[in-house]
Amino acid sequence: MESTLDPSALDYHTARALLEWQVELGATEAILDAPFNRYEAPKEAPKAKKKAGQPAQPMPLQPVPQIDPVAEAQVAAKAAKSLEELQAAMAAFEHCQLKRGARNLVFSDGNPAARVMIIGEAPGRDEDREGKPFVGRAGQLLDRMLAAIDMGRDVPLSKDAVYITNVLPWRPPQNRDPKPEEIAMLRPFLERHVEIVAPEVIVLMGNISCAAVLGRRGITRLRGNWQEAFNKPVMPMFHPAYLLRQPHAKREAWADLLSLKAKLEDMS
Repeated sequence: MESTLDPSALDYHTARALLEWQVELGATEAILDAPFNRYEAPKEAPKAKKKAGQPAQPMPLQPVPQIDPVAEAQVAAKAAKSLEELQAAMAAFEHCQLKRGARNLVFSDGNPAARVMIIGEAPGRDEDREGKPFVGRAGQLLDRMLAAIDMGRDVPLSKDAVYITNVLPWRPPQNRDPKPEEIAMLRPFLERHVEIVAPEVIVLMGNISCAAVLGRRGITRLRGNWQEAFNKPVMPMFHPAYLLRQPHAKREAWADLLSLKAKLEDMS
């Protein structure tokens, strides 16, 4: 409750009595220097006069800067001088929505000095969990396939070792196929990856890898035929996951492995 009396017109004893009465009511703090009657209707601020016939001027819209994810990826990838810098650049890339739902960035595995670079499609559940490519059932089959021609990701000698990466470093939800725009925005990182590793031969595992590197699909027609990309000999092969579903295709995969081994011997 607020008093409308003028404090200057009160004598000391009356003012003190009123003050003690307000304290008893619970008014223990003075918020304003002067009394304020909150029961009065608030006064509206005067409105600016608008000239007759003059339309209201809308607020000018600020232009939204357009971001080209592919161009951003090209700049980031080109600035990377090592595999460590490239991995950091990919981890910092914020334009691919796959990053939001993935647990880990799956960068690579194997020996960077290897003669052979294998490019897979995209991480699956096991790869996303462990942060390495080809670690599930398909990865175990791949290791057995490589061991059949005396090669592997853990082989100490670079001439018999392989280096493995993927087109995409993040797992697509529900293991769906990557979208063309996702492949396009991440291809500059893949291209720079190949430049830094500088393998002698590239193996493309599956349709997605062929689409990203060769610009073509149809692995049943492409497999077994040497191609060229990134100025390197390229061999398209069936993905190990496909071989798990279609065991009869292992004969063709074995022929491709023998062709890979012969190619490396010719290049020695």
